[in-house]
Amino acid sequence: MNKRKLQDFLEERVRHYEKPEFIANDPISVPHRYSSQQDREIMGFFAASLAWGQRTTIIRNCLKLGEWMDNSPHAFIVGHQELDRKRFLGFVHRTFNDTDLLYFLEFLQQYYCKETSLETAFLDENGHFQGMEKALTGFHKTFFSLPDAPQRTQKHVATPAKKSACKRLNMYLRWMVRPAEKGVDFGLWKKIPLSELVCPLDTHVHRVASGLGMIKRKQADWQCAMELTTFLKELDPNDPVKFDYALFSLGENERY
Repeated sequence: MNKRKLQDFLEERVRHYEKPEFIANDPISVPHRYSSQQDREIMGFFAASLAWGQRTTIIRNCLKLGEWMDNSPHAFIVGHQELDRKRFLGFVHRTFNDTDLLYFLEFLQQYYCKETSLETAFLDENGHFQGMEKALTGFHKTFFSLPDAPQRTQKHVATPAKKSACKRLNMYLRWMVRPAEKGVDFGLWKKIPLSELVCPLDTHVHRVASGLGMIKRKQADWQCAMELTTFLKELDPNDPVKFDYALFSLGENERY
C-alpha cells in the first residue's frame, strides 16, 4: 500500500472510530463521567495508569476508586485526611496495589494543594513545554519527588529515561490535549502543542504499524514510538496522534 492509499485508509478509520460511540467500552469513559477539569484530570490519570488488561476490569476498578473518592475526586484529593485512606486498603489491579495507590493519593493531594492543573507537571519551571521526551522525564521526576516514594511504584509511571514507550502517559496526554470537538478527547490543556503528542504504542499498535510498513523497529520502546510518530507526522503534521484511533482499533477489532 503506497503512502497516499495508506493515509486515505487510516483517515477513514479515524472518522469511523473517533465518535462518542467509542467511549462506552474504553477507559476514557471514566473521566467522561465527570464535568470539572480537575475531576477529569484526576480520574483520567487513574484510568490511564490502570489501562492494561481487560477494559471491563479497568473501568470497573476505576469506578470503584471514584466511589471511594465520593464521586468528587478533586474535592476528595484536596480535602481528605489520612484516616480517609483506609477505604483504599486492599485495592489491587493486576500488579498495581494499595501501596502504589496510597502514594498516588499522597502525590496528588500535595500537588493539587499548590497547583490548579496537572498539566503544569509536564512543563518546565517557567511553565513552558520543552518537547515530549523532556516533559515525560520531568513528570516522572516530579511525581516521585516526595521523600516516601516507594521504589516499586516507579514501574507504574513510565519514563523515556528507561526507554519505555510510555504508552499510558501518551494516551492520557492525548485525552487531555486533543480537541473535544468530536466528543471523545477533552481538549483541556493548551500549553502542550497538539503536534507534539506521541502516539501511544502497545503491542497491538506495534503489530498493526509494522504490518502496514510504518515502522521497522522490532522493540516497542520509546525509540519505536518516536519512529511511528515521525511517520504519522508525514500524514498529518498538525495532529499525528489522531491516527491512534485507527491503529488501536485495527489491532483490537479488525483484519486489514
